[in-house]
Amino acid sequence: MPIVHDWLARRASLAPERTALIDPLRGGQRISWREWNAAAHRTALLLLDLGVTSGDRVSVLAYNGVETLDLLFTCAKLGAALQPLNWRLGVTELRGLLADVAPQAVLFGPEFRAQVEALRSLLPQIRHWIPLADPLPGERSFASRDDLSSSRALPVIHVDPDSPWVLCSTGGSTGLPKSAVLTHGSLTANAANTVVSWGLTQDDVALLNAPLFHTGGLNVFTLPLVYVGGASVVCRGFDVEQTFDLIHSGTVSVVFGVPTMFIEMQRHPRFDAVDFSRLKLLISGGAPCPAPVFERFFARDIPFRTGYGLTEAGPNNFFLPAHAVRSHPGFVGVPLFHVEARIEGEANPGDVGELLLRGPHLCSGYWRNPEETARVFVHGWLHTGDLASRDAAGFFRIEGRRKDLIISGGENIHPSEVESVLAGHPDIAEVAVIGVPDPKWGEVPRALVVPRPGATPTLAALQAFCEGRLARYKLPRTLRLLQALPRTPAGKVDRRALGLSHGLG
Repeated sequence: MPIVHDWLARRASLAPERTALIDPLRGGQRISWREWNAAAHRTALLLLDLGVTSGDRVSVLAYNGVETLDLLFTCAKLGAALQPLNWRLGVTELRGLLADVAPQAVLFGPEFRAQVEALRSLLPQIRHWIPLADPLPGERSFASRDDLSSSRALPVIHVDPDSPWVLCSTGGSTGLPKSAVLTHGSLTANAANTVVSWGLTQDDVALLNAPLFHTGGLNVFTLPLVYVGGASVVCRGFDVEQTFDLIHSGTVSVVFGVPTMFIEMQRHPRFDAVDFSRLKLLISGGAPCPAPVFERFFARDIPFRTGYGLTEAGPNNFFLPAHAVRSHPGFVGVPLFHVEARIEGEANPGDVGELLLRGPHLCSGYWRNPEETARVFVHGWLHTGDLASRDAAGFFRIEGRRKDLIISGGENIHPSEVESVLAGHPDIAEVAVIGVPDPKWGEVPRALVVPRPGATPTLAALQAFCEGRLARYKLPRTLRLLQALPRTPAGKVDRRALGLSHGLG
């Protein structure tokens, strides 16, 4: 059955002059749905001239910007699939991703000219490399779209719910990252789920500063707000001063970020002076959020939530109702309207098991990887690899990754629980907890700590800090101080690397 695929054209017909985007890179320019749809239409004509047709792939290597969003909805107009490339990756990794997807064209920001020049010689089968700005002599520029007639019609296409729209990297820590196939059906379902379950309206404005190569930047608020007719402020990336300005002025009403962003905000001297009262939603995701972050927001009477999602599902899956925000810090809440969730092996409230998800918001699998698809998607359920529990009221809590679980003397220790407590210590900037071999207990926790400038935390001090906050068997038994925690290309702590370098002896 065909599905509505040209979201911008629909929005432009419903509310042509309402604001769709705000562009700080152009002095806060406001772009209407009519203007945005016209720009995406001209971009579609440019891609047509490059030979892009329904079923083809288009890749983009660029920082956040209105042009990157144009490409997302341009691909929808043409029935093509967009591959937003992680600009943190090296040339070898980018080469592997591009070779796997085989795009008809690659569009890139001027900051990535050096990587593109290296990739051109490695991937001669890719015909078109189009700079979004600063073209060299002889190159066709992205700006040439403005010379194309907007009266020229696009081909009529039919898109099914299972047609690919975005090929989104899962950011694996080993080998080539997998590309989850986000379909028109799954992205529409996530948008509908979010709008009806989180209460988004056409009056909401999102702060978009998470990278658009990540499902959080694409799908937590951006696509749901297009679906409902709200707007986004398209920031190049996270800047704490800009974030404070947009929140304090009341420009934005909904904000999503990862824990690192909120930690940086709370350390900034402006934090206590910023007015958060006009925010409708303030949500953290992408990784477990330390307890001190909640406490600092709650002390200012700011309802701060944590969400849960992954590239393969949504990423929006749960919502914590307003009445439970303070009583359930760290809980993700109840499933959204069209999401089913269960915990494998659950018999009683509080039991911990693998979280399984089902619903129309799931991706269709991994690009050209049927074996991994069959392993992860079983009888319609996505096996997330994450451990979760559910309390008697039905609220879900994410306990950590199954493979990260520490089993000490027969007791289960979830690293995120220990990390959440340790993160409150005044001498700690960042912390990760891993299991290390122990002749008596099998495994015991080790704290890997990045100290704050000038601080030198000791194991005894950390253990004393945890007393009364954690059971004794959960206390770190050893401590190592690091200059930084290794991270995956997606920006998450690379636990595998930590285990290899700090998990023995």
